[in-house]
Amino acid sequence: MSMSAGPHRPPSFRGTDASAQRAENAQAPHIDHLGRRVAALFRPYRTRLILTAALVVVGAAVAVIPPLLVQHVFDDALFPTRGGPVDVPLLVRLVSVMVALFFLSAALQVMQTWLTSTVGNSVTGDLRVRLFEHLQAMELGFFTRTKTGVIQSRLQNDVGAVSDVLTNTMTSILGNTVTVAASLVAMILIDWRLTLIAVFMMPALALVQRRVGQVRARIAGQTQESLSELSAITQESLSVSGILLSKSFNRQGDESLRYRGENRTQVRLQVRQAMSGQRFFALVGVIVASVPAVIYLVAGLFLSGGVEQITAGTIVAFTTVQARLLQPLMGLMRVALDLQTSSAVFARIFEYLDLEPAIRDRADAIDVADAPGPVGRVELRGVSFRYPGAAPDARPTLDSVSFRVEPGQHVALVGPSGAGKTSVLYLVPRMYEADAGQVLFAGTDVRGLTVASIVDRIGIVSQETYLFHATVRENLRYAKPDASDAEVIAACRAADIHHVIEGFEHGYDTIVGERGYRLSGGEKQRIAIARVLLKDPPVLLLDEATSALDTVSERVVQAALDAAARGRTTITVAHRLSTVIGADAIHVLDAGRIVESGTHQQLIAAGGLYADLAAEQLASARVAADETPL
Repeated sequence: MSMSAGPHRPPSFRGTDASAQRAENAQAPHIDHLGRRVAALFRPYRTRLILTAALVVVGAAVAVIPPLLVQHVFDDALFPTRGGPVDVPLLVRLVSVMVALFFLSAALQVMQTWLTSTVGNSVTGDLRVRLFEHLQAMELGFFTRTKTGVIQSRLQNDVGAVSDVLTNTMTSILGNTVTVAASLVAMILIDWRLTLIAVFMMPALALVQRRVGQVRARIAGQTQESLSELSAITQESLSVSGILLSKSFNRQGDESLRYRGENRTQVRLQVRQAMSGQRFFALVGVIVASVPAVIYLVAGLFLSGGVEQITAGTIVAFTTVQARLLQPLMGLMRVALDLQTSSAVFARIFEYLDLEPAIRDRADAIDVADAPGPVGRVELRGVSFRYPGAAPDARPTLDSVSFRVEPGQHVALVGPSGAGKTSVLYLVPRMYEADAGQVLFAGTDVRGLTVASIVDRIGIVSQETYLFHATVRENLRYAKPDASDAEVIAACRAADIHHVIEGFEHGYDTIVGERGYRLSGGEKQRIAIARVLLKDPPVLLLDEATSALDTVSERVVQAALDAAARGRTTITVAHRLSTVIGADAIHVLDAGRIVESGTHQQLIAAGGLYADLAAEQLASARVAADETPL
């Protein structure tokens, strides 16, 4: 049953849910809190993480050894401090060790990359599935007040935006930290005074980096919000319904302008995000790259001043180690910035994960099979209801509504538009929760039953039939995945659609198209009926299932509905009174209250609202018949 508000709405109505808006307007959350939540995502992969960490540490340590050997190459093999010729055997041994370490480092890097990619992408996939499943558990009202494009953006754009962080952060932090620490230790061992000169600017750079990260986090939040809007525009405008509407009113140009405007915002934000921090990293690069020149100057001053003898090997080894410090140091700073930047995106993801479904099973909920009453009995006792978000002083959608449907009975709900008829149907399978009173299923308040067990026993056919872009067979088996071909065909025969499907070029393997647009309205409705029959529920809810059809299609579909309802508890919401004349009981709703009840003949004789509605429809039918050309 669909609650979609249509493919296109005026801009003033293109709102998101309040919770999403709060997340998009919120400041970046505290990194420590987010860090703990992100770290928890890696908990199932502890063993791989430990192995990865070990490889990172070993790889970082191995990578630092060759520069240390350089000092021995210069001072002991090429230019022995004690004088004499080049020590070729020692030089060969040192070079061989260095080459072997390079091979070992490369092998460790390959293994580390595989582990990192496996863990990171697994965590990303887990997060995406967790978010998808959590959203599926949300109540229907969440989706009626939230753009589909915004939800899609959380699943695709937001999770995708943190994918690299989840994949590379741990190894980058650990590997670069070990490399930096090992490099600093090596530099101190080579010459502690040169080490002080090489790192004296680092604390100031760390402070600047923190400020840059805060700016990037704000831009990241704005960028993801803009992506959400782009996704929403795409989903609304490029769906089949959206394209039909824009072409019908010749508004493609306006849709392009709207998309173009949001795209300009996205480009501007992407450029800002790309450029934020570039001056900082350029400054860091210049400072770190200038250190060797400063070291040469200081070493020259030491040598000329006679402070202490510094060998050529010491200078070469120190600058080699210091040069290796640049990449991991820049990597650490970039990771720190990425973490600050991604905090806004993680906040959007966790904000959705923290949403609590308004409707969920109680701890003591029972299965319908264990309920004391007959499964086909449905009852409302003094039910009042208004949709979430409605103004407190607004008239209730339903006001003290009470009626009972016994197993096998057919009850119809009729009345003017907005009377609350469809709302009753939403309350029975607990898609919404009554504000007051009780909705009973099988003699038990639905709040005491598991939602799944209720839905398993209810079949719903709505006015707006939804079919997936798949084959007829796949759409039918959505109700019962393990159904045999014989069961599928039997359901279609009962819905009077089998002969039509057989006439398709590919029969039951025909692709129905997006939302079933390759089929007629009557064909879609009968496939929907066949799908419900395949489910074989004891209770059937029909929500104006024929109101959008022409007279001929209506008669065919109504015959299929009558056959489907035989022997089942059926509640029908009807606009055309001719479809419910044979109902066991008809309840007339007006302004959220039941104002009349009885059979068709009783209500006509009473001369109340039902009689007025019947007279209006009869008059309209006569006018239409008179205007029909011969």
